This record gives sequence, structure tokens and C-alpha cells, in this order.
Amino acid sequence: MTADFLQLLQTALDRPSRTEAEWDAWPAAVLIPLYEAPPGVWHVVFTLRTEDLGFHQGQVSFPGGRADPGDPDPAATALREAEEEIGLKPEAVTVLGQLDELLTVTQYRITPVVGVIAWPFPFAPSIHEVAEVFSVPLDWLADPANLDIQYRTSPIGVRQIPVYYFREFEGKVIWGATARIVLDLLTRLGLK
Repeated sequence: MTADFLQLLQTALDRPSRTEAEWDAWPAAVLIPLYEAPPGVWHVVFTLRTEDLGFHQGQVSFPGGRADPGDPDPAATALREAEEEIGLKPEAVTVLGQLDELLTVTQYRITPVVGVIAWPFPFAPSIHEVAEVFSVPLDWLADPANLDIQYRTSPIGVRQIPVYYFREFEGKVIWGATARIVLDLLTRLGLK
């Protein structure tokens, strides 16, 4: 019985890890568009959300949003949302893969999808969702002098949690979930 149980347990554990939330979390995906210009200098594309949105008004984010029932996978969600928000056609993106899921306090389970685009690209931002499309050099994001950590009380008030902020870049502050995604990308690239 013990050998059978151990084999069953080993088989059950032999799968990729996943995030399990203690509450319902909406599946979502964002696109992390990267481009190279000039040669050897990589940039990350961000959006500045309009003040008219119901959530996260005026904040820096990646193009993306909640998964639709017809989206077959996170990449499809991220590409659909990027086209809706900034006019980035799916065929203009070479998807390279995805980062770890991120569970937010706003009850989203976000899958960051990394893709490369040709530069220059004629973005066409949705006037209802995006106030501006801008980019930040990857080297600037990787500089430890540009990162700050502040602590806030968790939503359930039990402990202090770190909230990451990048210093202001051309009048914009990257923080929260977007900053955590950037840090994951930098870590994967060996830049953090």
C-alpha cells in the first residue's frame, strides 16, 4: 500500500506549478512589448491609462485585461487586448513566452506575455482607455538606483507587504503589479 501511495503521490506532483488563490480571481493577461532601437538598446512599451476608467485611472500599465471565454490561452488574451488598447495587430508581435502568473489584491490572476515588435510602430491608442503609449529603456529599468520599495499594510491587515516603485521616468511612475512584472522580467534576464 505504501509504495502504491508514494507512486500515486509522485505522479500527482509531477506537473508544472500553478497559482491557487484562496478566493476567486479573474484570469487576465498583459502583453510586455519589447523593441530594439538603436541596435543593442532594448525598450519596454507601457501605457498610461486615461482618467476616465473605472479602475487604476492615470496609472502606468501594460496593454492587457480580463480573459474572454473565447480566448484559447493567455497569449490570445494579451494580443487581443493590445490590439484593442494600442492598435498593435497580433501579426506584428513575435510572442516569445510568458512570465509567472501574478495574483493581485484586486482579484486578478495575470499572465504576463512577452513579445517583440518592430520599431518604429504606429500605435493607435484607444482614446477611452489609453492616454499615452511610451517606452522605457530596459537598462534604465535594470538600474537599482531607479527602484524603491515602500511597505503598506496588507488588505487583510495582518502584515506589511512590499510595494515596488520605479523612480519617475519622464513624468510617469511605474509601480504596483506593473513594477512586479517588470522585476520578474529583469530577474529572468539576469539583470536584477
